[in-house]
Amino acid sequence: MKFAFTVFLALVLLTLESVLIKYLHFSVTRIDVTVALITFLALRAGTLEGAFSSFAIGYLLDLSSGHSTGLYTFLGVLTFLLVRVGNSLVDVRSGVGFSIFAMGADIGHFLLAIFFTWLSSKEAHLSAAFWTGMPLQVVLTGLAAWLLYPLLRKVDPGNERPHMGTLR
Repeated sequence: MKFAFTVFLALVLLTLESVLIKYLHFSVTRIDVTVALITFLALRAGTLEGAFSSFAIGYLLDLSSGHSTGLYTFLGVLTFLLVRVGNSLVDVRSGVGFSIFAMGADIGHFLLAIFFTWLSSKEAHLSAAFWTGMPLQVVLTGLAAWLLYPLLRKVDPGNERPHMGTLR
């Protein structure tokens, strides 16, 4: 997947996400399209290209979120590396499988964001409303990943893993 296209797509999706969140009146949750992109990069891109693209996507999320600078940049690369390790354990070949895998990555991303915010901030507020938004965020991220999967596969079909019955 080309770096420029990935960054452009992330910028478009973050803009669309912010508009949808405003018009759907989601005050506690969000649609984490960046995690879906990072998950796809971990499945299909090379290590250097994917890590660099994840860095750029995380930086764009930092700019658009208003949280402490550097948190989502770091988490973008960390999530990429963790999903890359998880890819060796799971075989993702379909849109539904990708959606479930992206939902798991979103849970990890969410928990890591809470942990690093708690570590670095004295005023880290972790109210009950913050936690109640997590299930909806994970479901919306899974839905976004499922909708994005055909587009991402067209842009970068990647190298498919051989089916279990084929000889190498």
